[in-house]
Amino acid sequence: MAIRVNKAGELRTDYHIIYDRLQPILAALEGKDDVIMISKGFMDLNVDRLYSEKDGFRIALAHYYKQNGDMVPDPDMEIRVYPDRKMAEALTFQNALFYQEVYFTNDSGQVMVRPKLKNQLNDFLKMWLRNLKQQGFFK
Repeated sequence: MAIRVNKAGELRTDYHIIYDRLQPILAALEGKDDVIMISKGFMDLNVDRLYSEKDGFRIALAHYYKQNGDMVPDPDMEIRVYPDRKMAEALTFQNALFYQEVYFTNDSGQVMVRPKLKNQLNDFLKMWLRNLKQQGFFK
């Protein structure tokens, strides 16, 4: 994970960048369980509030296309948001081919993390959020 220092001298991680880029989406979701964001010429962006946790909440972002009558995610990501810390992180990724999760429980019942996948999914999420803005889903 990259750590940067902004012009104000504050440490900025990928988690802070993701949180910042999520702000227009979180604002659209405020007070709602789900919202569909539309930009002409692109697949709709489905945003769902999944559930709250003691230190934040989880959301899902997804594009869907129809194939043989079924709605297929491409992509669909679950994201944990920590409002008090102004941070967010990617938890899962799925598309028509596979499902990946950063955290999992091993046979001993311990919660484990896949650090390489965590970095890859956070990098993808940063890029996707930047692309959504450029595509006109939000300002």
